[in-house]
Amino acid sequence: MSPTFSSLRIRNYRIYAGGAVVSNIGTWMQRVAQDWLVLQLTDNSATALGIVTGLQFLPMLLLSPVGGLVADRFAKRKVMIVTQLMMAAPAALLGTLAVTGTVQLWHAYVLAFVFGVGTAFDAPVRQSFVVEMVGQKDLANAVGLNSASFNSARIVGPAAAGFLIAALGSGVEATGWAILINAVSYVAVIASLLRLDTTLLRPSTPAERGRGGIRVGITYVRGRPDLMLVLATVFFVGTFGMNFQMTSALMATEVFGKGVSEYGVLGSFMAVGSLTGALVAARRAAPRVRTVVGGAGVFSVLLITMGLMPTYWTYAAVLPFAGLFALTMVTTANATIQLTVAPEMRGRVAALYLMIFMGGTPIGAPLIGLIGEVLGARWTLIGGGVITLAGLAVSLLLYLRHTGSVISQDENQRFALTVTARA
Repeated sequence: MSPTFSSLRIRNYRIYAGGAVVSNIGTWMQRVAQDWLVLQLTDNSATALGIVTGLQFLPMLLLSPVGGLVADRFAKRKVMIVTQLMMAAPAALLGTLAVTGTVQLWHAYVLAFVFGVGTAFDAPVRQSFVVEMVGQKDLANAVGLNSASFNSARIVGPAAAGFLIAALGSGVEATGWAILINAVSYVAVIASLLRLDTTLLRPSTPAERGRGGIRVGITYVRGRPDLMLVLATVFFVGTFGMNFQMTSALMATEVFGKGVSEYGVLGSFMAVGSLTGALVAARRAAPRVRTVVGGAGVFSVLLITMGLMPTYWTYAAVLPFAGLFALTMVTTANATIQLTVAPEMRGRVAALYLMIFMGGTPIGAPLIGLIGEVLGARWTLIGGGVITLAGLAVSLLLYLRHTGSVISQDENQRFALTVTARA
């Protein structure tokens, strides 16, 4: 089997990956449909779109450390079954409200937040569950394939949602059907989890109960300069750069005068590059911090370039490159987090990573939305790129000042073991 797909030789992972593909397509359909729903309800308000995006990711900021502790203390497969239901319920309710024509803007706000609560508990356990299926040897490959799966769905999901909504009249009711499809898609994940052979799983030792579990995780990360740099990088990229569900919607409608189907196609264009980046990352034997930083730097420059593109098609042409470098950065950062931390800390460190990467969206999305409202849609990309590039430069300077040089991950890990023992 090709090194790119080596994890698929493991039966449990094949089953899990199959369910994940179905659910990921539904997730991307809902993202497009929810954004279009808000735009329909508010007459294309960038601020409202930023608010609903921020509310969906706010629980990641508030609850991810708790979710990480749950991931480290309880059986991950059982927790994931519960979290799938936690995400399916608000999707089903929002879709029903939209289909019946009774949905209001505050419904979208509240249910986006409730959906985010489920995500905040699901994401850390899902991240840390992969190693239990494939083991340490195939973890980097599995992380890359997970990203490839997510972005394969990103090719299909946005376009499918766009064409479905357009075919049904492009109104509020049409968005509801796409959201309902996502609600049903969680059945595929639950079914795959129930089919796993639990005797072949490699569960990590549960974290000890008692107070201070979250504090120990934070102390561990603070003792790792390489992880601190990775987390700082993903904070700026995730908070100010990767707001494409909002920025592409605004560029498509306000700058280029396009409709929902053209907006959906933009997501698929970006996903082509994202999928390429994920597959390239799946072939790497070990992640490198410099790849995270370098990928983020190129991505920032591409954001600024996208904001300056004169036409819909030139904008679409740059999207695959942005996707390529964004996913190179994200997948490498994810693999670094999972491969270089102590097994009993993996859930909590993954939760901190997700809290910083996705939890910054409640700060960045409304801010970027406000910039678009005041300065125009192009500045959602130009401003985001400038802020991301500046934040990356400051983070790298602080890292070099703290370490005195670019030190190896092995040295960082030895230092972290001492910190953990003292904690």
